[in-house]
Amino acid sequence: MDRNRIVLADNLAHLATVPDGAAQLVYLDPPFNTGKRQERVRLRTTRDADGDRTGYGGARYATEEVGRSGFADAFDDYLGFLRPRLAEGRRILSDDGSLFLHVDYREVHYCKVLLDELFGRACFQNEIVWAYDYGARSKRRWSAKHDTILWFTKDPKHYTFDFEAMDRIPYMAPGLVGPEKAARGKTPTDVWWHTIVAPNAKERTGYATQKPLGVLERIVKVHSRPGDLVVDYFAGSGTTGEAAAKHGRRFLLVDSNPEAVRVMADRLSRFEPEVLGTP
Repeated sequence: MDRNRIVLADNLAHLATVPDGAAQLVYLDPPFNTGKRQERVRLRTTRDADGDRTGYGGARYATEEVGRSGFADAFDDYLGFLRPRLAEGRRILSDDGSLFLHVDYREVHYCKVLLDELFGRACFQNEIVWAYDYGARSKRRWSAKHDTILWFTKDPKHYTFDFEAMDRIPYMAPGLVGPEKAARGKTPTDVWWHTIVAPNAKERTGYATQKPLGVLERIVKVHSRPGDLVVDYFAGSGTTGEAAAKHGRRFLLVDSNPEAVRVMADRLSRFEPEVLGTP
């Protein structure tokens, strides 16, 4: 599999065509089973004194809906849906490969037990907390502002972890470590503070549940090598593919949503991917 590839297909059916051990890194961001429809509305704004929205400096703007994308995020048997797909993820991993499963607080505990069963508890390496601070606040409970990323390896002791490729982040108290360390920054822990993809961000595609490029770049750079194959078969907006291609990795992206494939094909066109099953 030498070319970058985007595939419109049921992921379980397509995974059957991927050879054993082909991928060095698998990242999965499946539906979270929220019981709701996940939807993103795309708007166009124009300056209008009688508009429906107020912007910077009190200027008024009129908004027009230009599109929307989404999917039903509810399953009668969520773990039954995930189990064969996670088992296939393990099968296609190389001997030194890693699988990352990105879920939220509703299902992470059950997913951890399922992955322990499929991989073995010794292959569990980290529970990574992606924390952000954006959006509405609850007045009835502590506001949920984090997701969880579970990291499992094919082999418990031999896996790709390029410490030198790790990005550095600012010290929270730089005065305590001295100017040299403060200038260099520190390596991240298992809690990653990173903003979401803001509505006006340049990387925003308009696809519901899009994850930040910075989070995926950190995973790709540390847990794979140039030339490796990175696979995401809940590919959504294609963030995994962009992170992989930017750093010299190949990608295989699979999604059953035609809108997702259209978004990915447009976003990643500069990397000249092969698009299969184009809607």
